[in-house]
Amino acid sequence: MTEIVSRNPEETFEAGRKFAAGLAQNSVVGLYGNLGSGKTVFVKGICDYFNVKNDVNSPTFIIVNEYTGFDNARKSVLNIYHFDLYRLKNLKELTDTGFENYLATDNSLCIIEWPELADEYKSVSLVKVNLSPGDSPGERIIKY
Repeated sequence: MTEIVSRNPEETFEAGRKFAAGLAQNSVVGLYGNLGSGKTVFVKGICDYFNVKNDVNSPTFIIVNEYTGFDNARKSVLNIYHFDLYRLKNLKELTDTGFENYLATDNSLCIIEWPELADEYKSVSLVKVNLSPGDSPGERIIKY
C-alpha cells in the first residue's frame, strides 16, 4: 500500500499524476473520502497526466463527465469517464446512468467519486484510493 501525505492542493494534484502513471488500461478507480477531502483535485492530477485539455470539474449534478486524453505509455487515445455518485440512492439509479456501457468501453479509464454503489455493482473491481484529513489544516492522507 502506498501512503502519501499531501500538505496542499498542489501536492494532492501531483499525487494524482503519480498514481495515474501506474494505472492499467481500462481501470476503474474508486475515490473514497468526505466532502472536501481532495477527490476532485486528485482527479485533476490524473487527467493532467493523461493530457486532458478540458477543465476537469466534479460532475455532482450531471453524474458523469467525459474527457478525451492521451496515454503516452501506450501511444493511444484514452476515454476518461469521471463519475460522481453522491446523489444516487440505489443500484437501479446507477444502472439507469448506463454505467455498464462505460465499463465496457476499450481504451478507457473510469474514475468514481463516492463509489460505494459502484462497489456493490456486479463485475466491478475497483482500484481503491482513500483520501482523509491529516493532522494539520489542509493536510490530506492519500492511500492506495
